[in-house]
Amino acid sequence: MGVLGLTGFVEERGVFFTELRLRDSKLVIDGSSLYHGLCLGPGPGPGPGPGGALRRGGDYGELSSALARFFGALRRCGVRAVVVLDGGRGARDRKRRALRGRAEEQLRAARGLGLGLGRARRGQRAQRGLAPLLAREAFVQALRRLGVPFVQCFGEADREIAALANSWGCPVLSLDSDFCVFDLAGGYCPLPHFHWEAAGPFVPARCFWAERLCGHFGRLHKGMLPLFAALSGNDFVCPAFLEGFFSKARLPAGGPGCHRRLQAILTWLSQFAEPAEALENVLKHLKEHRREEVREILRACMEDYAPSDVSLEEFFESGRYECQEAREAEVPRWVLDALAKAELAPFIINTLLLRSIFLRVQVENMQRPSAHSAALPIRQVIYGLLLGAPQDTEPAPPGHQNPELPVVCEFDRCQNAIKKTFVQAASLPTDFCDGHFSLDKLTEVPMSCRQKLLLETLGVKMSSLESIPSHLQLPAAVTCYWLRCSEPRVKLHQLKALLLMIVSGELQRINDEPDPMVSCAEEDSMAYNEFLKWKEKNLQNNDFDLDAAHSFCQWQCCLQMGLYLNQLLCTPLSEPDISRLYTGTLVHRLCQELKSTPSVENLFILSPKMTQLYLGLLKTVES
Repeated sequence: MGVLGLTGFVEERGVFFTELRLRDSKLVIDGSSLYHGLCLGPGPGPGPGPGGALRRGGDYGELSSALARFFGALRRCGVRAVVVLDGGRGARDRKRRALRGRAEEQLRAARGLGLGLGRARRGQRAQRGLAPLLAREAFVQALRRLGVPFVQCFGEADREIAALANSWGCPVLSLDSDFCVFDLAGGYCPLPHFHWEAAGPFVPARCFWAERLCGHFGRLHKGMLPLFAALSGNDFVCPAFLEGFFSKARLPAGGPGCHRRLQAILTWLSQFAEPAEALENVLKHLKEHRREEVREILRACMEDYAPSDVSLEEFFESGRYECQEAREAEVPRWVLDALAKAELAPFIINTLLLRSIFLRVQVENMQRPSAHSAALPIRQVIYGLLLGAPQDTEPAPPGHQNPELPVVCEFDRCQNAIKKTFVQAASLPTDFCDGHFSLDKLTEVPMSCRQKLLLETLGVKMSSLESIPSHLQLPAAVTCYWLRCSEPRVKLHQLKALLLMIVSGELQRINDEPDPMVSCAEEDSMAYNEFLKWKEKNLQNNDFDLDAAHSFCQWQCCLQMGLYLNQLLCTPLSEPDISRLYTGTLVHRLCQELKSTPSVENLFILSPKMTQLYLGLLKTVES
């Protein structure tokens, strides 16, 4: 959510803020805002920094390190933070139009980054949406490692964030201008004004107060702000929808600047005592046959700022998430519990409820088919599990659909536009659950059956993975799948760069987080120091290969869907640490070096253990 132009409007007028010294307090954090903010920093660009990493698919280790520093700073100030994440789009799917428009903005931003135009001025929404593909998964893993309490809501999180913050009387930390509209007892701290890196005994911040906004407009009641948001335009109401009102109502002059309409709406609303009275005055300016339709749209929008009936306090006390919308949707209990713990992604609930998903835009070669195309067969198996596709059904011939199989609407990139396509779920094999599968019983299926389905989908046998450490078996299996399904074919130097990157993450792990039961071998420490010297010398190069970027985007798409299928099947393979698994700036540099200096393949030769791991991975995926 977000009100069009409201962030800039309140920033221009500092009187709506107070200085805050946050310490020994609770804090409710909008999780989506936090990981987008930390991924992007001050703004994207093609060179070093957040934009350079984004252009190359993300540096998840940097995100993990930033989160460790962020929550470390809060703990030193006695700030007890909880994180609340958005879930799915909701059963009514009211944001589809807005999400499609946002995807188009993100596509334009991604295309600019791919062409080296990333420092051009772009909208904040487009920048936020362009977080690396696996940023959410890396974020959740980091929260678990750091012991930060968190919850993933069933739908949009804003109302539940506001309700929890009001229950605790503490501030909300976010990038979402909707929190300027909620009546928050502890105020709203915009992330750019939350100076956690300068924290000493307290975190210096600026806090927005709805009371100050209303006081600036005389008699404006706080209860008018939800109608103000609806009239101004947000994810649910397009301003053009109300042009009849704006063309006929005599709004006061709003003053100079791009925010004059917001000022005019607030001034106009201040003349009414109640929201109902103001709403009727809006409707009377519309054609009679449209009034009831607009009334319902505006009322629904205003309800988005009403207190939530979900008690997140209860979740943080008992671990149980209760939600009326989920009960009405008849979601299996185990699915709801896994969603609340972020053990399943919003992709899952959107497929289950809406049969409609948006595939995230990346910086890739726009002249080629979407990188998500490589992972289509994995998605089809996920669809089959979620939607109960009949087992052992014959696939339809090319260009046709089997009427027995469920269909999912996918929104994805096609050339330079977002297009929708209808994808059939895969028919599950007859031997899965002896031909009697149902989603609510999936947790009861033997682990061997769940693992077999996962590996068959990826085209790998368990025997070929046995020499690989358990936490790298899923990435190895996904890499085998990537080699087989990518178009154009993966080049050998791209494969070797990817495997060297994975080995570097393993070498960093054993040096940074040594096993207390096993001493770190001297040769491993030597190899790690040499690797750090190589990085310092070579990572400053800003060369960018769009074809390589496209190939690594395909790998991330395959890994994402491999993770989702593994989670849905209740993790028959260990889940890998994404922060150690993919570093975009590193894999691109390795790829460039291997083309001109093949000896880079011996980067870890000082460590027999890492050399053996690299050769084992290479043998597994090539075979």
